[in-house]
Amino acid sequence: MTYDENKSDDLKQDFWQALADSPFVFLERKSQPEEAVVMTAQLDKDADSAIWFFTTKDHSLANLGPAIATFAAKGHDLFARFEGTLVKETSRERLDKQWSNMVEAWFPGGKDDPNLLMLRMDLGKAEIWNSDLGVLTTAKMLMGKDVRDEAREEHVETAL
Repeated sequence: MTYDENKSDDLKQDFWQALADSPFVFLERKSQPEEAVVMTAQLDKDADSAIWFFTTKDHSLANLGPAIATFAAKGHDLFARFEGTLVKETSRERLDKQWSNMVEAWFPGGKDDPNLLMLRMDLGKAEIWNSDLGVLTTAKMLMGKDVRDEAREEHVETAL
């Protein structure tokens, strides 16, 4: 699939689907990139430009602020890097909505675990790459032909 400026929404849609299929990202605060950690993104199809994470109050992510997440789809056919701001999520309704057995496995004290911290990442700019260049482009690449133009068409800088 080719993405031009008019079709960036298609690539964003592919990103959201890939993230839903495998919701794991490498998350770091901009001020502490050395403390990046794999986190599970909690998604909501009705949410506008936000994702959630569960962590502990004593984790470095609890310091909040500007953050970056890096994502690779299951089949390595889509990659993304996106920025946002980590803030404390205080809505009990949101906590209830995002809670699952998978989350509870990390917080045996349940939703009222005293060390539980729910974060919301308010999303900003992103770069998304589709690495599935198609049969013809792959054949060109195998023959050593220039595929840079085709690859550029599979990339978008956008806001999430």
